[in-house]
Amino acid sequence: MALANVSGVGTGRDEDSGEDVIVVFVTRKVPRDDLGPGDTVPDELEGVPVRVLSMDEPQDTDGV
Repeated sequence: MALANVSGVGTGRDEDSGEDVIVVFVTRKVPRDDLGPGDTVPDELEGVPVRVLSMDEPQDTDGV
């Protein structure tokens, strides 16, 4: 998936409903209104719901 801020795609299970979902990992979440039409992650792909998860940059934990 070649969209702005997308760093990976996988599958998972929705925490609330338990249904199978496609998970799109992004470097940071951006409001839909701030994205171009070609950079918006769809709500579903081939009938499967899509969830977007932000993957923050790793932080130094002082060697822990």
